[in-house]
Amino acid sequence: MDLTNRFNKQVYKIAVSTIRQFDEQVSDIEGIIKLTLGEPDFNTPEHVKTAAHDAIENNFSHYSGMSGLTDVREAATFFMKEKYGVSYQPASEVLVTVGATEAISASLLSILEPGDKVLMPAPIYPGYEPVITLAQAEPIYIDTTANDFVLTPEMITTAMLEHGDQVKAIILNYPSNPTGVTYNREEVKAIADVLKNYPIFVISDEIYSELTYEDQHVSIAEFIPEQTILINGLSKSHAMTGWRIGFIFGPENLIGEIIKVHQYLVTAASTISQKAAVRALVEGINDAAVMKEEYRERRDFVYEQMTSFGFEVARPNGAFYIFAKIPAGYEQDSMKFCVDLAQQQAIAIIPGVAFGQEAQGYVRISYAADLATLKEAMKRVGNYIKSNS
Repeated sequence: MDLTNRFNKQVYKIAVSTIRQFDEQVSDIEGIIKLTLGEPDFNTPEHVKTAAHDAIENNFSHYSGMSGLTDVREAATFFMKEKYGVSYQPASEVLVTVGATEAISASLLSILEPGDKVLMPAPIYPGYEPVITLAQAEPIYIDTTANDFVLTPEMITTAMLEHGDQVKAIILNYPSNPTGVTYNREEVKAIADVLKNYPIFVISDEIYSELTYEDQHVSIAEFIPEQTILINGLSKSHAMTGWRIGFIFGPENLIGEIIKVHQYLVTAASTISQKAAVRALVEGINDAAVMKEEYRERRDFVYEQMTSFGFEVARPNGAFYIFAKIPAGYEQDSMKFCVDLAQQQAIAIIPGVAFGQEAQGYVRISYAADLATLKEAMKRVGNYIKSNS
């Protein structure tokens, strides 16, 4: 009996991300260096691991409440207030999620209906569109390539004039994956000043907020809290990708609806991971600082190397990615370029097309690898450029 044609029709419209597909495609190449995934190369801080061990010993092995443990929600609100000056009530305005990924899914599935439209600056992380598609809504991409990947209030106004009442939400992702671009206070406020004129949700994915290199991160929730569904987590700030702890912050009336979807998706996040998160958020409030300084050094090195090879790069000021335009005279199909690079030089970077058609002709490099690895990787990229000139 073949049931493969009886799935939800929307499932046939989505696929495993190009990032993961490409990563698997090149993994068997002998000696491959992979600068592909957004995975910190640091280990979780020891004091956080100790907290998890203590939680196991003390039998924190049962369900928490749907929203998460009280102490982790208190710790999360403390962290957000101390770091970014945004205030939330731990009892009613915070959900602990299974990573930022579940936070994105729960938020989008809570608000979207068939026919709704969602604005997104492009290029953008490819984890949003499939969920939008499953909800039978439509992503509307705002091309930012001509402005060094910076979304402007004027771009938003133009999109709203074109799509009007059908727009249900806008997704912001900053610091950005894949570009590393982020916004200063004036830029965030200017975007907020436009968005407050429209009855739309602002889903702000700020998972890289602790990894900014010039200016302090500014959350858009500071300016329009009543519209903002703020997403964050510990994967990048504390090298805790496998612990799967994320957060949704928002007004009580919004969180009260999102929790319904969250509950039916996952029931609750891992209790042991939540106890570790308390330690990370309070005692480890500045754990990202050491990692950030190393990332800064790596960024500067990769940026200098890539520009010397002829790639055009908008200098990133957050996250841990370099997003580079392939030099003229080389294969401009980013997938073909990256496959050829991997086959010739055993170095894997992500084709820009993974982040939308607007990113065709670009590549993304993750510099979440030690400097020695990055030096060898850049040597191989340089060899490829020279041998194919």
